[in-house]
Amino acid sequence: MKNILMTCFAMILLAFAGLASAVVDLNSATSAELDAVKGIGPAKAKAIIDFREKNGPFKSVDDLDNVKGFGKKTVEKLRPELTVGGAPALAAPPAAPLAAPAPMAAPKTAPIPAAPVPKPLAPPTPAPALR
Repeated sequence: MKNILMTCFAMILLAFAGLASAVVDLNSATSAELDAVKGIGPAKAKAIIDFREKNGPFKSVDDLDNVKGFGKKTVEKLRPELTVGGAPALAAPPAAPLAAPAPMAAPKTAPIPAAPVPKPLAPPTPAPALR
């Protein structure tokens, strides 16, 4: 039972970790979504949107280097959190996939002993007669 609870807790934590690291699409993100990315404030979010409206959609995350206020170091730092067109825009090959979780083993319990067979009851002895 303890293993099941720990597994459920771990799965919940992983689910929330996935939500916290959402990737933002440079071509469809709103100003608020861009501003939520660590390293992009309101002014840079506006600059991204203005660039997108003037020059069309971004072809890659590297195009962010052409936006005022972004340099190569900043682009590299933001790369894991940004994408173009819905697919992550990674310069390096993606990390190895996570291994599938091991199947859960049945809990180890001691076998239940068989119930003892009761001995037959002896017939009742008659009570002595009262005189």
